[in-house]
Amino acid sequence: MNAHVNSNCIGCGLCPSICPDVFMMTDEGVAAARDEIAPDQEGMVREAADSCPVNAIEVD
Repeated sequence: MNAHVNSNCIGCGLCPSICPDVFMMTDEGVAAARDEIAPDQEGMVREAADSCPVNAIEVD
């Protein structure tokens, strides 16, 4: 699984609060995703993507 935070991100901080092992806030105040997502984290990544208020998380 891969996750990407696109330019829609408003920096609300919801995704790192749901899945801090994958998502982090950058110095620019927006979220970013780590490159490697372990299989046991996939459910939390999908929850973060579904919870994003601006649909900024792309998962494939």
